[in-house]
Amino acid sequence: MPTDLVLLNARLLDPVTGTFLPHTALAAGGGLITRLGADRELRDLAGPATTVIDLKGAVVTPGFVDGHLHPVSGAERTAGTDLSGCTDLPAVRSALADAVAALKPGEWLRGWGLDPNVFGTGPVSTAALGPVLDGVPALIDLFDAHSALASPRALELAGVDGPRRFDQAAEIVCDADGRPTGLLLEDAACEAVEAYAPKPSPEQAQAQAAAVLRGMAAAGLTGGHAMDAHGDSLAMYAALEAAGELPLRVRVAPQCQPGSDADAVAALIELQGTGGRYWRVDGVKLFMDGTIDNGTAWLEQPDCHGESTHAFWPDPTAYSRVVGRLHRAGVPTATHAIGDAAVRHALDAIEACGPSAVRHRIEHIETVPDDTVARFARLGVIASMQPTHCCEFTRADHTDNWSRRLGEERAARAWRCRDLLDAGARIVLGSDWPIAPYPPLAVMAGARHRRPARDLTEPPHNPAQALTPLQALRAYTLAPAWAAAEDTVSGRLAPGFRADLTVLAANPLDTPATELAALPVLLTVMDGRPTHRAAEL
Repeated sequence: MPTDLVLLNARLLDPVTGTFLPHTALAAGGGLITRLGADRELRDLAGPATTVIDLKGAVVTPGFVDGHLHPVSGAERTAGTDLSGCTDLPAVRSALADAVAALKPGEWLRGWGLDPNVFGTGPVSTAALGPVLDGVPALIDLFDAHSALASPRALELAGVDGPRRFDQAAEIVCDADGRPTGLLLEDAACEAVEAYAPKPSPEQAQAQAAAVLRGMAAAGLTGGHAMDAHGDSLAMYAALEAAGELPLRVRVAPQCQPGSDADAVAALIELQGTGGRYWRVDGVKLFMDGTIDNGTAWLEQPDCHGESTHAFWPDPTAYSRVVGRLHRAGVPTATHAIGDAAVRHALDAIEACGPSAVRHRIEHIETVPDDTVARFARLGVIASMQPTHCCEFTRADHTDNWSRRLGEERAARAWRCRDLLDAGARIVLGSDWPIAPYPPLAVMAGARHRRPARDLTEPPHNPAQALTPLQALRAYTLAPAWAAAEDTVSGRLAPGFRADLTVLAANPLDTPATELAALPVLLTVMDGRPTHRAAEL
């Protein structure tokens, strides 16, 4: 087999042991690691077409894989005005005023990343934004992507003038007189307005997605578990690959929403295994609840507003039946379950399926009691966690919206990454981009220090749940490989394994947690070909 790539003068970091392998060079061909050895012997493998790179002592790890992200839908969502850096209402109003000033007459304003904490203890509504959106059709996604604010003009254009009923636990929030406040909770309610907003052309959407994926590769990602297979996203992955614009391996889980009938579930089963060289459909994404910040999570006891009392599926047993059917077909499920009742029901549904080799997972798991933690390892269910949600959207003193809604006892059980690991569960880390930034080193850093990136001097939130450096590294290498049933071909530096590699300027295990996010990514390799190469190499 021809040698396509040779890396010399390297330090090869083994995520199994956390130590360096005794080799200093790596060769790859046909998309696989073919040999490890000394510089001199592997240099001799290079032919005229071989890419040879002297790493000058840089550290090579298996390629980083984000366990939960939304590349296609996120690319479209983030094309609007970025409000994620706004920490109070005046900053939001100022950013929106600048965006409005740049609009053409009648043009829609799209925004994203709005933190509900900017509203303080007041209601989340367009009225709180003041007159800045008067007469402007605007749709602004809140940070969780489960809710949005629609301006009065947008509601008017969409014909939304009061409450509606949906198959899922969605709501057009209205005041005491039945008038919409602008707050839309969950997908079905958001879609009631979004359907009337202009969409990018296919060419624009592909260009946006390609730019996002290039950025992900530059951050060290070689793969991702995508939870956004709806609409035209599968066609988008095919188009990106055909154009040579897919620098990550993408494992896609199409969504199954409440109300899906037997034919819809059968179609999801039929989709499994389809795809291309670098993307494939593998698994199904379901939702057991919404979010705590919106009052749409499913908690065993209501939040402080008397909300978060219901499942996303109006009939939770219908969810369980779908999980059972997918399980019998050998299809792994990924269930969004944030509240303790949602997580418990998802585990119940998986347990009722009986022992199996199917690798089911639960996403987010924001607050759970001890007895639920212990069930993950016993049932073999993967815990897919996003620690930067804890870092960026909650506070150690529990003055944030999420913590206030839950109260002290449940807020103290926030994102129990370490407890789940210590109990024997497998933890996969991810960003949930665009909910939080996608750079994997930043997510690993958050898992270790549990502080907000905007101010690392703040006290950590629930520091007992911090991961060790090696645990965080494994959660981006070994764990996602196991979750995807690819642990015999991915996640390790060994001959026969995929040549998906991330090269760093220093050892991430020795780099302090507060400095890890800034560690330079020098080279990213996917399928034996560089997808990002820093100027110094």
